[in-house]
Amino acid sequence: MTRSLTLKLSLAFLLVALTVALLVAVFIRLFSADQLNRLIIEQQRSEFKTSLVAYYQTNGSWAGAQEYFARSQGPPFPPPEGDPYAGDRHTGFRRDRHQLFGVVDARGAVIIPLPPEFPVGAQAPQEVITRGESIEVDGKVVGTILTAAFPPGLNPEETAYLQRTNVALALASGTAVLVALLVGVLLARTLTRPLHALTQATHRMAGGELEQEVRVKSGDEIGELAAAFNQMSREVARANKVRRQITADVAHELRTPLTVIAGYVESMRDGVLSPTPERLSVIYTEIERLQHLVGDLRTLTQADAGELKLNRQSVSPQELLQQAVAAFEHQAAQKGVRLELNLNGVNGDIPAISVDETRMAQVLGNLITNALRYTPEGGQIVLGAARNGDRVTLTVQDTGQGILPEDLPFVFNRFYRADQSRAGENGESGLGLAIVKALVEAHGGAISVQSAPGAGSTFAITLPPFSLIGV
Repeated sequence: MTRSLTLKLSLAFLLVALTVALLVAVFIRLFSADQLNRLIIEQQRSEFKTSLVAYYQTNGSWAGAQEYFARSQGPPFPPPEGDPYAGDRHTGFRRDRHQLFGVVDARGAVIIPLPPEFPVGAQAPQEVITRGESIEVDGKVVGTILTAAFPPGLNPEETAYLQRTNVALALASGTAVLVALLVGVLLARTLTRPLHALTQATHRMAGGELEQEVRVKSGDEIGELAAAFNQMSREVARANKVRRQITADVAHELRTPLTVIAGYVESMRDGVLSPTPERLSVIYTEIERLQHLVGDLRTLTQADAGELKLNRQSVSPQELLQQAVAAFEHQAAQKGVRLELNLNGVNGDIPAISVDETRMAQVLGNLITNALRYTPEGGQIVLGAARNGDRVTLTVQDTGQGILPEDLPFVFNRFYRADQSRAGENGESGLGLAIVKALVEAHGGAISVQSAPGAGSTFAITLPPFSLIGV
């Protein structure tokens, strides 16, 4: 059976807590007795040193020191009357450690023995004296305390203290393990709850419910994952909606010419209509319309896949615009629209651009055709070029009916028509501006539009100059 992530994380926290508790217990058990012994020895040596300093200050020498400290280490008895150490709390030593310390005078002679190595009167080696603790009186070293190399074990009271410490340590370790387990379970659930929600949302997406929303409750990596999932879900849902809309639009665009062609062919087959040149011309026009639609879709598909081949070359913006004006000048004159060219600056001011001349002519042709479609008689279309920093901007400006603000963000969408009543008019498929955007972006440029109802529209194409392309 597959274990859940919650169980795995809880066990991991428990294992870490147990490991830490065991390591702490082992180290404390190994070092507590030794450290306690050392602490007691240091405390007694400090007390012993204080008593030695007091004795020397009182007597001025070590005479009688052995007898005096032998008495103080024996069974407790009231100090003799007049004893200068009567009020000194530092003269009492534990009976079980009376052989821990010895004392040598300034010449290294043992005055208080440290059996069995250093009896009274023996001369202590210099290296032993060096390891000892000096006794100073008025800034002068008057002796040295020697400490036994192997201190005795703990007495019953100290052993009982260590046992109580071990019990407290065991209780603390057990409590820490329980707290770690509880915290681990809570943290594991906190971590896995959003993951579970993401899993459920993913399953729903796999079942066809593409638009899912997972609540983001944190700003950590899991929160970022949930936010990214929500964004992905929205984009997938939007893309699916666009795909369905495009499919419906393509079906709609294909239906009209196919219906016309099928109607004429069926009527001719049944002998209802005769195949006159005019009727054949209508059929051929609809076939051209289908070919044009298929070609547009293929261009968009190649652009989306990054497979659109561009034959880049250095082209003068002025020449590109002049060719576009020449190509549509007659058509504009037939509609009573003035088609003009406006260049801001002389030829040398506008650098050449690196473009596929045929594709860019298609871009300008689509924009001019769109402008002619919505510019009334007596209107004007102006093509312009200008230097914009280190880039070149081509513009197509008309005095047509303009675009409503609510339609402006969608004019480059596929099959989008601001004027639905003109759908399909003059072979319009709704792909012209989408192709314009795809081709411009394939050249590394950008296109934007500014428009207002009744004030016309201005489409601006921004392209890098030839020098920045590196071709």
